[in-house]
Amino acid sequence: MDSIANLINKIGQKAKLASESLRIANTEQKNNSLISIAQQIDKNKQTIINANNEDIDAAKNNNIDDALLDRLMLNEERLDAVIESLNQISTLNDPIGKTSELIERPSGIKIGKMMVPLGVIGMIYESRPNVTVDAAALCIKSGNAVILRGGSEAIHSNKALYSCIKSGLIDAGLNPNSVQLIEVTDREAVTELVRASDYVDAIIPRGGKGLIKNVSKNASVPVIKHLDGVCHTYLDIYADSQKGIDIAFNGKTRRYGVCNATETLLVHKDFDANALIKLITLLTEKGVEIRGCEKSQRLSSIIMKASESDWTEEYLAPIISIKIVDSVDEAINHINIYGSAHTDSIVTENDENSKKFISEVDSSSVMVNASTGFADGFEYGLGAEIGISTGKFHVRGPVGLEGLTSQKYIVMGDGQIRP
Repeated sequence: MDSIANLINKIGQKAKLASESLRIANTEQKNNSLISIAQQIDKNKQTIINANNEDIDAAKNNNIDDALLDRLMLNEERLDAVIESLNQISTLNDPIGKTSELIERPSGIKIGKMMVPLGVIGMIYESRPNVTVDAAALCIKSGNAVILRGGSEAIHSNKALYSCIKSGLIDAGLNPNSVQLIEVTDREAVTELVRASDYVDAIIPRGGKGLIKNVSKNASVPVIKHLDGVCHTYLDIYADSQKGIDIAFNGKTRRYGVCNATETLLVHKDFDANALIKLITLLTEKGVEIRGCEKSQRLSSIIMKASESDWTEEYLAPIISIKIVDSVDEAINHINIYGSAHTDSIVTENDENSKKFISEVDSSSVMVNASTGFADGFEYGLGAEIGISTGKFHVRGPVGLEGLTSQKYIVMGDGQIRP
């Protein structure tokens, strides 16, 4: 049997060749492949769910926590969402070949920029098998070959979905190696993939802190990072009380094991006290553990004392921290110190405070009067996302089609020579 290094080398070579043909594939071919993948998933729903059940059973036997089980689980509803995402991506404008307006220079040459694929993407992720399809779809549409390395806990689900992807590529006449799944679960595969600079143009890790730190430390390929989701909702003094209750409750409880869940609730000291008590009651009835500062603890005996580490914690669980603040400035300062630059929301009817919050909070998504749960590629009209970049270089926020492109200069002349 080949060594892991040889395996990744062979996969990389195939991906490089596939990327050359995918780069020049027309939009119709790419869209047809996505539609065909959607049809394959719809036709094989029960097979995929059966494979997912194998992963779920194994995860339970390994005592994986509820948040990870939630991420891992596929059902008919979630597969329908995957299918809808594929269909939506197929309707989006193809960014490849899009050219900016040509600007004429004094020499007479005209200069513009053209969008081009990055080349080969290495996608490393944990738990969520839907990422297998999201990543494949976005890479296909943006003309990038992709090498997928999912977590061992989702191996059966990923294989079942990959079978549908491969069939869809073949149906559309595209190179089936445009998407490849690393089917070995040995962690050495990750180490070799992030060092495969001869074949891979960018690595996107999507998972826990340990995975991302390991990838960033060992990679010799550029990394588009998705760090912690320490998201905040701030209830301003000028907040509409009911909006505040609804937005904060949804941000925390819609799903616990997702990176856009609200983990810390910041509340102005003069926010409607009755509304805050109602929110605390709703969270408690939902089974959410609340950890708070000294001021918030005075509101209810249910609230446990928060430690300093709570302000930087991505719980991914039914736990939330609450801090009472004196002003919008204190809320912004707290977010910029303790947050992870993912997603933060203000609830307010005051235009000045909303503008201040948007301007001064240094995160990839900043919201006004909306749940942090909207920080998602599908909700942003990107069809899906390959990850949410919390870095500042190349791309920031949900990474969709345009985030998987680069640009090259194009120069149009008519015989000009430079003196």
